[in-house]
Formats: sequence, structure tokens, C-alpha cells
Amino acid sequence: MTDSDDDPSLRERVEAWLAREMPIIQMHGGTSAVRAADPETGEVVIELGGGCAGCSVSDVTTGNIEAELITWPEIETVTVRVPDARDSLGGPDQPESIMGVDRTEGGRGDWGSSNPGKDHL
Repeated sequence: MTDSDDDPSLRERVEAWLAREMPIIQMHGGTSAVRAADPETGEVVIELGGGCAGCSVSDVTTGNIEAELITWPEIETVTVRVPDARDSLGGPDQPESIMGVDRTEGGRGDWGSSNPGKDHL
């Protein structure tokens, strides 16, 4: 199948499919972007972001996308990338304070300073 000037490109068709068939991504605060869609090699690369980063069901979403798109005759390989949620926070070496906000105990400081003592009701 070749793309003519009147036909949507592979990228456009994949983007339209994502919007139509995977609305759950956007409904849960996620984003999707087609990073590559090469009709010559049949390679498609999709990146999920936003709420997808760190989502416990992102692997299910990824599997569903891959399972469907690999059935398209013009697609040979599908790669779906989901960034690790820690990447946006600086990774595992990120200090406990980001921009002056203490992340321990929900931002209330560490347990020792917020513990009112054993006599507190």
C-alpha cells in the first residue's frame, strides 16, 4: 500500500487510530505521540507520557497498542515507550526536596518533627 497525496500518511492513520480507539489514555491524563512511522521500513514508534508515566496499567495499554498495530499490513515493528515516572523527578538520586517542597510525609516534614508524642489524643 502506498501513500498518495490524497491519502493520509501512516503517521496520520496511527494518530487517528490512537485518538479513536485508545481514548482511555487521554481520559486518565496521559498523552500519546507518534515519534516515527516509516512506511518504507514498517517501523512505528509511539511514546506515552503524562499520566502514563508510572501508571500501573501502562503495560496493558502498551500491549494493546502493539497487538493491534502489528496486524496492519504495512507495519513490521511497533515500539511503545513509556518513561519511568522517576525520570521527571530526577531519578532515584533526586534529593528529598524539590524546589523547596519537602516530599516526606506528604510535604509535612519528617515523621519525627510531625509526631506530637504519645500523650496526644
